[in-house]
Amino acid sequence: MSNAAPSTSAEVFTEIERSRPFRRLKRKHRSFVFPVAILFLLWYFAYVLLADYAHEFMATPVIGNVNVGLLLGLGQFVTTFAITTWYVMYANRELDPIAESIRAQYDTDESANHEDVTA
Repeated sequence: MSNAAPSTSAEVFTEIERSRPFRRLKRKHRSFVFPVAILFLLWYFAYVLLADYAHEFMATPVIGNVNVGLLLGLGQFVTTFAITTWYVMYANRELDPIAESIRAQYDTDESANHEDVTA
């Protein structure tokens, strides 16, 4: 970070975006989100393709009137909630501390800038 205080919010944003902690935050976020999104989309499209082209397999009874298609469909909901829970835990542990440190650094800088202007 430079010693000269940025004068506009656009300059502050640009400075934050170019900072090493922010780049690290983006890298950590993307390293989680992209692979999980790709895996979930593969799982979703597999379900859709099975539903469309494997009628006999999807209609295979498991217990009573419950068949494979119903279980895989419910599995989509379970997967969605599991991914959401996993992401929240990951964000709390890995992303939030970095974001808080960035926020604290620039909130402190903003406070110092306001004190300089009012003094």
